[in-house]
Amino acid sequence: MATPLFHDGLTVHTQSHDYPIVITEKTAIDHNSMAKLITPYIRGRQVLIVTNDTVAPLYLNALEKELTEQFTVRVCVLPDGEQYKHQTSINQIYDVLMAAHFNRDVTLIALGGGVVGDMTGFAAASFMRGVNFIQIPTTLLSQVDSSVGGKTGINHPQGKNMIGAFWQPQMVLADMSTLKTLPARELSAGLAEVIKYALIMDVTFLDWLEVNLPAMMDLDLAVLGDAVKRCCQYKADIVAQDERESGVRALLNFGHTFGHVIETHEGYGNWLHGEAVAAGMVQAAELSQRMGWLTAEDVARIKRILTLANLPITPPRIDTQTVLSLMGHDKKVKHGQIRLILLKSLGQAILTNDFDEDLLHAVLSEHSV
Repeated sequence: MATPLFHDGLTVHTQSHDYPIVITEKTAIDHNSMAKLITPYIRGRQVLIVTNDTVAPLYLNALEKELTEQFTVRVCVLPDGEQYKHQTSINQIYDVLMAAHFNRDVTLIALGGGVVGDMTGFAAASFMRGVNFIQIPTTLLSQVDSSVGGKTGINHPQGKNMIGAFWQPQMVLADMSTLKTLPARELSAGLAEVIKYALIMDVTFLDWLEVNLPAMMDLDLAVLGDAVKRCCQYKADIVAQDERESGVRALLNFGHTFGHVIETHEGYGNWLHGEAVAAGMVQAAELSQRMGWLTAEDVARIKRILTLANLPITPPRIDTQTVLSLMGHDKKVKHGQIRLILLKSLGQAILTNDFDEDLLHAVLSEHSV
């Protein structure tokens, strides 16, 4: 059995405010502890819990019951899936807020994965021009990445996460025990983002993952908690330097420009975000190799660890011109030029538009229809 853990003292520093990330493995079992931990960060007496129809049966009732003792609580249960990350779902959140006559004193609580967190954050950023919100991420992907840093938003049919806002939460509560109810495919999708941190920032973390990944996949919560803390610290350090992604924060999108093309082309939800990012990281690594920065063994090593995590390493076949057109909607495009995050070496990433377009076309053509 994993040793119980409780990581505190991890803080995200931003221009708007600082906030804590609490990593534990007990509050999903003891819901009163969950309520106690988040209560100091609730403003006013109004609370809206936003969740989805997969997470709600697992964790909603107990949390709602505990909070109702102190607050006026309403609930918005959305359908589960990336395909529902759109304006209609945001309107459902607004509808509950308006029907309850909630005002600027409301606190929104995101109880779920990255989709719930992104939409709840965007609703909080836009309702009455900005209200308080708290993140309770219940998937590995949201715990290590999307719940931290304040990037919120929804998808558009022509591009992923194209509509949104930077809006920081008041706190993040990541409970490892929620991962026990996570489907294996979703766990692997989260591991893609964990592996990403190692590839762009710390090759010694990659060494650690190659040893500990089997334990993580076997749901060793202590090992998972250590990985989550490490990833959150990496992201907190970057967000403190570049809250609004004008520079170094863009490095966190390694594999995402290629991956977002897959998600948009194949239909949101058909490829999980982490799956698309995994295949995208391989494409970015292959371009880095063609640029002379990575060796063939480096690329093989990336493919091995992604395969060990049960992640795809080959994208679907998409026409090269279609890929380039979809890449043109990427948020990192500047002055009409596609910018990509590539690897100068394992553990060192760069954002650049200084790449040979013929080499990019060569990588894309390998998977073109």
